[in-house]
Amino acid sequence: MKSILPILAGLAIITLLLSQLDTIHQFLTRAKGEPADLIIDTQSILGPLPRPWRNLAQGGETADWQITPLQSKLAALNPEYIRIDHLYDFYVNVSANSGSLTFDWSKLDTLLRQIQALDAKPFISLSYMPPAISEGDITDMPRNWPDWSLVVQRTIEHISGSAGLNLADVYYEVWNEPDLFGQWKTYGAKNYLTLYQLAAQGAARAAAVQPFKFGGPAITAFYPNWASSLFQFVTANNLRLDFFSWHRYSPDVTAYLEDVGGLNLVLEQYPQFFNIEKIITETGHNSQNDRGFDTMYSAAHTLSLSRSLTGLVDRIFTFEIQDGKDPAGQASWGRWGLFTHPDFGATPKPRYAALALLEKLSPDRLGLTGEGTWVKALAAAAPDISSTQVLIINYDPDSKHTELVPITFTSLTAQNFSLTESFLRGQTRQLSVATTAAQLRHELFMPANSAVLVTLTPAP
Repeated sequence: MKSILPILAGLAIITLLLSQLDTIHQFLTRAKGEPADLIIDTQSILGPLPRPWRNLAQGGETADWQITPLQSKLAALNPEYIRIDHLYDFYVNVSANSGSLTFDWSKLDTLLRQIQALDAKPFISLSYMPPAISEGDITDMPRNWPDWSLVVQRTIEHISGSAGLNLADVYYEVWNEPDLFGQWKTYGAKNYLTLYQLAAQGAARAAAVQPFKFGGPAITAFYPNWASSLFQFVTANNLRLDFFSWHRYSPDVTAYLEDVGGLNLVLEQYPQFFNIEKIITETGHNSQNDRGFDTMYSAAHTLSLSRSLTGLVDRIFTFEIQDGKDPAGQASWGRWGLFTHPDFGATPKPRYAALALLEKLSPDRLGLTGEGTWVKALAAAAPDISSTQVLIINYDPDSKHTELVPITFTSLTAQNFSLTESFLRGQTRQLSVATTAAQLRHELFMPANSAVLVTLTPAP
């Protein structure tokens, strides 16, 4: 019996190893990785550069949050949309009197005017349930479903209606993280599909309104069953659905790509939604407080994510604009904001610098090859191709990988150039370079979680 025990133990170890082969292979592949060897065709304009990152979100840090103190700094990011949630418990007071509903829009109007001052538009999360009509707290169902439908109708008429603010192209998103806030399902008594249906019916009744977008469900992550259930339900009930939205928090950028791939697979079963907008309305490397949000880690993650999703989704929203106040009184406490709390000067954090760096990219996208496992890049040029830019990001979730990145510019029509390196941390270096051929090679050392915008301009 004793002589058999070592054999059995060996077989157990072999069985365990075989069961973990896929994990071991993924680990070794990731550890080895592929280095970048970037090649930019300076004459290959692919078309306008999509900018899905020009969207920002603010959460429920405080009911009296203001954009005005941040206006000049936010304007530099050229945001197209500002998303706000907590609409009905922070910004709109709904009252029920003698069976009728009344609304106080004053606080919301102040915030919407501040969004307009940025030349941005509102992205409205229709959340949460107004206390005056809820059967419990703000995440519960209404006591009377038609009241919820009327709330949505009146909201759209006020914001987008000719008798209200008359704002065009506003997005209305039904709820915020329904699978978390309220434990809504796509079946049973507390059914998100009912919540959506009554909201969509209210939106359909909204009269004398500017064009707007309507959709959801803003779930905490992409779940195929939520997508298929919603697509099937709105089709069967002839409801409006202009966009599908979800959230994703992960340090692994491939998780976002897997979400998009999963949504595309579901959409194959619903060709009527082939052109539906894909919107990730909250993004970040961690949904919890994380010190990385105060460092270059989060900045590099934001840049790598922005590059990876360019051309794959319509919009991504960076969450969030400003930190809440730390109960312990610290300026930096791992909160998600682009800025510290106002008590600490509303100071821009590294993720703000990341979005500002993206705004330096020229309007047209150039062809680029040779990205690696860690190093990603975006190339751009002005319409007259007076200069060539390449934004290079070395993002490593483990904060370890460094790389010497070769960069080759091809199809050059000049021989003498000025080459400028603008670093994420704010430093700039300018070099004079020359070539006797139609291409030029440059090497750039990239520490972990760093980014550089390289600009090549013909010398006068």
